[in-house]
Amino acid sequence: MNVSVILFTSDLRLHDHPPLRAALASSDEVVPLFVRDDGIEAAGFAAPNRRAFLADCLADLDAGLRRRGGRLVVRHGDVVDQVCRVATEAGAGSVHMAAGVSRYARRREERLRAALESTGRRLTVHDAVTTALPPGAVTPAAADHFAVFTPYFRHWSRHRLRDVMGAPRAVRVPDGIASGELPARRDIPGVSPGLAAGGETAARRRLTAWLRSGITRYAEAHDDLAADATSRLSAALHFGALSPVEVVHRARGVAGPGAEAFVRQLAWRDFHHQVLAARPETSTADYRPRNDRWRTGHHADADIAAWREGRTGYPVIDAAMRQLRHEGWMHNRARLLTASFLTKTLYVDWRAGARHFLDLLVDGDIADNQLNWQWVAGTGTDTRPNRVLNPVAQARRHDPHGAYVRRWVPELAALGDGPGVHEPWRLRGSGRAARGYPDPVVDPADGPARFRQARGLG
Repeated sequence: MNVSVILFTSDLRLHDHPPLRAALASSDEVVPLFVRDDGIEAAGFAAPNRRAFLADCLADLDAGLRRRGGRLVVRHGDVVDQVCRVATEAGAGSVHMAAGVSRYARRREERLRAALESTGRRLTVHDAVTTALPPGAVTPAAADHFAVFTPYFRHWSRHRLRDVMGAPRAVRVPDGIASGELPARRDIPGVSPGLAAGGETAARRRLTAWLRSGITRYAEAHDDLAADATSRLSAALHFGALSPVEVVHRARGVAGPGAEAFVRQLAWRDFHHQVLAARPETSTADYRPRNDRWRTGHHADADIAAWREGRTGYPVIDAAMRQLRHEGWMHNRARLLTASFLTKTLYVDWRAGARHFLDLLVDGDIADNQLNWQWVAGTGTDTRPNRVLNPVAQARRHDPHGAYVRRWVPELAALGDGPGVHEPWRLRGSGRAARGYPDPVVDPADGPARFRQARGLG
């Protein structure tokens, strides 16, 4: 009997899953396998919020497989070792998996391919599973990747996506393949209290609701911090509980500027993945080195701590950082503001901020997180590297009534409806201190001056 292994990584779904469908088409039986990777845990990437969301995804994937006559096999250890063991136990001749873009994922594929080939087995790696277009599908004439989003988006928009595949009706798994226990969210300490539920079932429900009633307002409302008018599908896309190919196809089926703006954001995700695939060192190194002399020392450490804790004295920054800690998620506009504040106002190395985000973000993705941080810091692909987002001006524009700030900064909730909540330092006397809210860590006029001086801008 012909047997294949389907190795799940960041593709925890049954709908539109090319590796699974290929394994089923070529084999009588398949072993759906997920390995809790020691390498990821050793690297500190297995943060509590992602572990909890992963547990939800695995439970949902197992339930979906069982409804189709199968089950999920879970192992723990080195991925290459565990896949080879399962292949031997099942008598499998081939392994299917989705392609990765990070340096770690690609090295893992290389090691796995060599190990399988040494025993006469074959590894098939499938593209367009975790992104809508695989890295390298569109490239400029004289380079291996696009360094600027706008020309990338033009080519991306003209490229035909593959067709969407349905979920399989049946999955036959060979008997006798042992599995470890599925992890459970309740057993994971340190999870954000407001963390959303994971899994393909919840993700598909959210996608359907978003396309039915949310996406039409996206173009005009996606930056409105209080309205929270975004899809909140980023974690599902990161874990592969949703197919980006399917999401793009379905979004394009909705008429109007909202859908067009949303698809553009999905293209940004692919853009960052193709940059990382071409320049894997940018997960830690500057894409465009600037020789920045980032602030260090005691005062910088104190500023970083205040930023992490949501105690900078800038209400919109503190609201965003508190949302991050409570939900394991942050509004995209708030991500831009908090990153700009750390790197351009406090003038702290972007890597300190990116690390904190990865510690808490449920959608923490090396490509999106690191390269978005670099874009804001001026070391990445932004064509205006000296761009500074003024936190007060941005707050007045994107939270004009102060509702977002009052939701997350209760010390200021009694200030009343209006933009004055964004500048509590203007309160007279002891009113500010009586509310238990700190003074700004840097004077509103000093931050921009410090940045201009450090960058030699006069």
